[in-house]
Amino acid sequence: MARITAKKNGHASRIVYVALVGNALVAVSKFSAAAITGSSAMLSEGFHSVVDITNEILLLYGLHRADARPDDEHPLGYGREIYFWSFVVALLIFTAGAGASFYEGVTHIMHPEPVRDAHVTYIVLALAAVFEGVSWVYTLHKFRKGRPYAEVFRLVVHSKDPPTFIVLLEDSAALAGILIAFLGVHYSVTLQRPELDGIASLCIGATLALTAMLLARETKGLLIGEAADRKTRTSMLQISGSVHGVVRANGVLTVHVSPGEIVAAMSIEFEDALHTPEIEQAVIELERRISRAHPEVISVSVKPQTPRRYRQAQGRTEEAHTLRDTAPQADISLKQ
Repeated sequence: MARITAKKNGHASRIVYVALVGNALVAVSKFSAAAITGSSAMLSEGFHSVVDITNEILLLYGLHRADARPDDEHPLGYGREIYFWSFVVALLIFTAGAGASFYEGVTHIMHPEPVRDAHVTYIVLALAAVFEGVSWVYTLHKFRKGRPYAEVFRLVVHSKDPPTFIVLLEDSAALAGILIAFLGVHYSVTLQRPELDGIASLCIGATLALTAMLLARETKGLLIGEAADRKTRTSMLQISGSVHGVVRANGVLTVHVSPGEIVAAMSIEFEDALHTPEIEQAVIELERRISRAHPEVISVSVKPQTPRRYRQAQGRTEEAHTLRDTAPQADISLKQ
């Protein structure tokens, strides 16, 4: 089934635009406060916001590129562009965001300067918390889709939509950074220990580094190719088994080529009495049912294969269950 089309990423784009506007307002506020007060933590937070703005621009570019239509050089489309740029974002958070915060923190610890007019810092941090909080609540609502809050981390780990969970984690790190900056400024003033402001910068850097490592881990898996979730694979096997002329579905290979696009290849045993036109009709019906149940599956390739041959290709024993929904690693090819 060659039904590959460019997908629009309007949902993710709206989330990124909201975050971009919020971070632009926050960055202006933080740098203004840093200039007035001389706070190291506020300057680190300003760098943090600049990195976030850059990241969101890169994500928007990736979303734009991912919408490009397939061509001869990229017959499956450009959906993985968003995975590449998401990985770049993770590296940028680590190198630029965390690196600048660590540098600023070490510098301020070695050459501590008292914070001037801390009240300005508190006002700016309060405004930043409002801006970041609005973006965070909006993104969390879109990402969670009514599921329990306790499942949010699991959803991040299993999500195939990097722009959404990147913005969510960026906003979470930003809110944590605002709290750390507030504590650093507050205690450096009340205890008259200006080096605490530098320590707050180090803590902000550590927060960004941990966020970057989590993002890099998740986006790397998508970049090199991740299978569809188990529920989708199991459903495809069950659908195949219900088609007239199909004896059993041996296995299925799936891979995400973008957040909303899946390419699949299936090993199917057909009835021995079927002729070629009848097998073609069975494949057409199989594709139709899968497309109706799972619109995100944009292409399906079917290989007629006996369970014995399938198990041999997989290096399995004769006793292996033929409906086990693990992805086949050989003798399954995608047909353009």
